[in-house]
Amino acid sequence: MSGLEGKKALVTGANGGIGQAIVRALQAKGAIVAGSDISDCQADISISGNLTEAEFCDRLPELAREKMDGLDILVNNAGIITRGTIDQTSDDDFRRTMAINVEAPFRICRAAIPILAEVGGGAIVNTSSCWGVHPGPNHPLYVMSKAAVASLTQCLSMDHAHQGIRVNAVCPNEVNTPMIRTGFETRGLDPDKAIEELNASVPLGRIAEPEDIADVVVFLTSDDARYMCGALVEVSGGKPVG
Repeated sequence: MSGLEGKKALVTGANGGIGQAIVRALQAKGAIVAGSDISDCQADISISGNLTEAEFCDRLPELAREKMDGLDILVNNAGIITRGTIDQTSDDDFRRTMAINVEAPFRICRAAIPILAEVGGGAIVNTSSCWGVHPGPNHPLYVMSKAAVASLTQCLSMDHAHQGIRVNAVCPNEVNTPMIRTGFETRGLDPDKAIEELNASVPLGRIAEPEDIADVVVFLTSDDARYMCGALVEVSGGKPVG
């Protein structure tokens, strides 16, 4: 894979399982990384803030550019999973899910695209989900939010390719992260046993590790993916949604 030496990358959700793996993988290829999360993160530059706050999202790309003296790559990785059928969800569930999963990447992309265009282009990778491409049951808020990210990705890819900006999305299925384990615990399940059961449902024999997703993200930011624009890359181990 082509190196990313000297490239300046902004990664949201940098404290999460996938986010930490993305930061490490970008750094391993030579990129300088600004990580953003609700609290300090282990990146070259840490930018703390709340993605439910519109003002923070609007100024985040410029803040990252100032701190790194440039911006070439944006990874909109932050997201939450809201479970339950529609009659089990609240207005607060809706607002929080849409704020973090949809409005934040919209605002951050809107602010980043002029910055990337100014230097002749760059790469944006959004984190959607297999569930956003092939909707499954019992997660209507998550499904609709990730479908919105997928559609936003494809629209932006057409609108800004002429500026040298490639916009793609990675679409994971289940990933072995603290988020999924906490979800099992909340439902009174043993996380290790639940992961074992999920592993048995995947044709490749296990659910994804964060590094499996991070490697695809890094590929999409690199010159090796130079002709990829508007792709929704499913990283599922062969497991269908259901």
